[in-house]
Amino acid sequence: MAGCMARAPPGSEARLSLATFLLGASVLALPLLTHAGLQGRTGLALYVAGLNALLLLLYRPPRYQIAIRACFLGFVFGCGMLLSFSQSSWNHFGWYMCSLSLFHYSEYLVTAVNNPKSLSLDSFLLNHSLEYTVAALSSWIEFTLENIFWPELKQITWLSATGLLMVVFGECLRKAAMFTAGSNFNHVVQNEKSDTHTLVTSGVYAWFRHPSYVGWFYWSIGTQVMLCNPVCGVAYALTVWRFFRDRTEEEEISLIHFFGEEYLEYKKRVPTGLPFIKGVKVEL
Repeated sequence: MAGCMARAPPGSEARLSLATFLLGASVLALPLLTHAGLQGRTGLALYVAGLNALLLLLYRPPRYQIAIRACFLGFVFGCGMLLSFSQSSWNHFGWYMCSLSLFHYSEYLVTAVNNPKSLSLDSFLLNHSLEYTVAALSSWIEFTLENIFWPELKQITWLSATGLLMVVFGECLRKAAMFTAGSNFNHVVQNEKSDTHTLVTSGVYAWFRHPSYVGWFYWSIGTQVMLCNPVCGVAYALTVWRFFRDRTEEEEISLIHFFGEEYLEYKKRVPTGLPFIKGVKVEL
């Protein structure tokens, strides 16, 4: 984990990230430049160079590090939107680009608004893990190869739409969990109980013990359904299931240590929400 950044005025990181995300998303205006006579690749290169030069002029570290990440995610989102409305076999990959960039950006934004004390550059989750990076690259490679050799496989619109619904459901559930938990939510499993740490059992936590994990679980699988990636679809389902099984058990050990009988009673009443995962076993 990178260390938390020096404290800026409340809400400034959220405003900075939102402004630069929208700046990056302004790539949606690129077609206007091409109509004005610039070739597509030339216009894109000039646009990217101009964005980076502007950020360098406006911001100094550590604000530049926030700005460049948020702007990059906004740029990916904008490119995804353009691709989504293109008449090509890559339009569903555009849906994926929008979903992926919005997920990572919103993780930072919600943390900045909801729990600024735990905010760091790692809140973007861009450097989540080597395994996460390999999984993402694998899905891109699979989509590309299958789109070249079996393009009809990537045009199953009803299947991609199902994946999109899974992504939207997962994203909304995860962000609802983050807002409901407030300062109790952290991207890293806590081994020591802070003075302000309370057990949250209301809202979406009344439905599932781990709603943020449930949301991420269905979001990640949904991305592969959206891309019509059969190999990565199965691999993602198995991998994220195992990851959240282990993560849930690890977290519940800490929660039982923090809250004792209160958490055990909550555990009896409310399921994890993850299929075939019951959480840590407690020996009585």
